[in-house]
Amino acid sequence: MSLRYEAPPRLRFCLRATVNALLAFALAHVLDVPLHGVWAVPTAVMVIQMSIGGSLKAATNYFIGTIGGAAYASAVAALIPHPTVLALAGVLALAIAPLAYAAAASPSFRVAPVTAVLVLMISTQLGETPTELAFHRLFEVAVGGVVAIAVSLLVLPARAHALGMYAAVRALEHMAQVLPAVIAGVRSKRDPRENVRLQDDVGEAVHAFAEVADEAEPERLVHLAPEPDPAGLARTLLRLRHDLVMIGRAASAPLPDPVAARLAPALAQIGATARDYLLASASALTSRHASPPLEPVETALTAYMSNVASLRTEGPTDGLAVGERERIFALGFALEQLQQSFSELAACLQEWARHPDDATLSRWQSGLKHVALHLASVLECFERHLRRQGAGAVQSALERVRSVGAG
Repeated sequence: MSLRYEAPPRLRFCLRATVNALLAFALAHVLDVPLHGVWAVPTAVMVIQMSIGGSLKAATNYFIGTIGGAAYASAVAALIPHPTVLALAGVLALAIAPLAYAAAASPSFRVAPVTAVLVLMISTQLGETPTELAFHRLFEVAVGGVVAIAVSLLVLPARAHALGMYAAVRALEHMAQVLPAVIAGVRSKRDPRENVRLQDDVGEAVHAFAEVADEAEPERLVHLAPEPDPAGLARTLLRLRHDLVMIGRAASAPLPDPVAARLAPALAQIGATARDYLLASASALTSRHASPPLEPVETALTAYMSNVASLRTEGPTDGLAVGERERIFALGFALEQLQQSFSELAACLQEWARHPDDATLSRWQSGLKHVALHLASVLECFERHLRRQGAGAVQSALERVRSVGAG
């Protein structure tokens, strides 16, 4: 599972990162930038991410932070003389404090304090003014950032949209594994640590998809990915994660035997049908097909609710402790929420099925092919024109030669 989904993207990223660093190093020496790329190469390495969207987002934040930190540090250094070590310490404090606050308020300014420190301290070591060093850093950061984005786009590009789909599939498959296991807790006692581990696995998978979905937004803005917004699917997966937590808490301990004997078969059927639905949903998401039918899950839930209603009327729950009755009702509520979340998941799958994978890329390829054919036609016409012009020129030259010879 992990090899199929995670190893290829990681290997591709390893190659992209290596090419990225070497290209930034070579370009810094070709352009003969100051300090021989000491900032261009680290910038390229820090900016490039697993996906195109991640690289675009990281580059934007890095550029904003660098510009803000360099400009502010240069202004502080120009306004406040700092010929002594104590004066330099005061300038550092004035430069770092507001930039650190800005970094805490916005991720776009996280690199701003570092940039300010580099501009102020290295300028004193190299004998340059902070403004000159700030310009050099901005130039090298621009070189490193442009290289990172170019490599992300051209060298084995990986779109966040595609990576997000695999992350969502992993989350759905984790849920399919966990749901029957936690439901089984109403009949037999389970290890609480195992339940926590299973729930944590689901939480990590959902969080991983949410991060990739956030990286997909820059791609959607520049039309590098198909139209479906991963944010809707991310919210649905988060709701499913909460449903699993509620079910796990309600089924954290076995119910009394008479009640468990009545409810366990219906709950087992819910676990089986929900597991199959989640696995089928993962397959549908991968193949961009419509959502699988919800009827088996709804039928199993209806049967469970009917059993709970029968228990209430027949009286077996009257002798139960308050906490046990509350767990039965909480389990019913959690299963109703699960049914609603499944309906939302079906709507998300329908949305993704309407936009086949790589549709935008196919349109780009079709457009590029059309442009290439048009350019080929233009070049062919131009070549014929040159040939006609050349033939006319040769004919004119021959006629002039003949006239000269006759004369």
